[in-house]
Amino acid sequence: MTGQNPTSAAQIDTTRPHPARMYDWYLGGKDNYPVDEEMGRQMLTLDPRVPVMARVNRAFMHRATRWLAQNGVRQFLDVGTGIPTEPNLHQVAQGIAPDARVVYCDNDPIVLAHAAALLRGTDEGATEYLQADVRDPDAVLEGAKKVLDLTRPVALSLVALLHFVSDEDGAHDLVRRLLAALPSGSYLVVTHATADFTPEESKAATDKLRAAGVTLALRSREEFTRFFDGLDLVEPGIEVPHRWHPELGEPVPGQDDGVIPGYGAVARKP
Repeated sequence: MTGQNPTSAAQIDTTRPHPARMYDWYLGGKDNYPVDEEMGRQMLTLDPRVPVMARVNRAFMHRATRWLAQNGVRQFLDVGTGIPTEPNLHQVAQGIAPDARVVYCDNDPIVLAHAAALLRGTDEGATEYLQADVRDPDAVLEGAKKVLDLTRPVALSLVALLHFVSDEDGAHDLVRRLLAALPSGSYLVVTHATADFTPEESKAATDKLRAAGVTLALRSREEFTRFFDGLDLVEPGIEVPHRWHPELGEPVPGQDDGVIPGYGAVARKP
């Protein structure tokens, strides 16, 4: 891959937590700052399963990518990729289809700083990183089409992203705009946190993050389902993430069969 020069990135803000760095901390990574760890520990006091939720979410991405590659998808656009953690999406996809083409997109400068070193793809395929925000879908698509052929099916991956995009920012409309640029046979992959199962803890988490300058929009099952309007859901449809095709991956350490407070789904554009 080529990627952008990390020195051209905006300055990393270490004065307030960032979702990508908090996620890295939950996964046991080291690309985070004390402010991220502090907020992460506050989240653990509300629900000690948060690190397990992060791993379950990551495992969903692996299984969904594996399913897509096995079913002929050769192009992937992963928006909100977060700090690279192996195996990355391209490693799963290119492990099945070496010619798969993958574009990662995120708006956190620390992700850019690590992307060039970590996102190594196959010679047959392509792996690229784009510094852009989902709230600017035109910029995402303009960058993606330099690597992807948008006349051929693309899997649009929005994993653990949309609960950080408020209704005021038009989360549902942003998804529609991205999908509108993709042809028939493309797929949408989404996971999303919800307050449906843990309303009190979720409200406390939302309030703590808002006070720290982080938006958390925990949507209901009905609101989550709206992201897939006009699409054909892949079986088993809307599910809690660890129950979506568990046969395609390994169990997550520490996971039981209890409810993980989130939803996941994959759907095809007709």
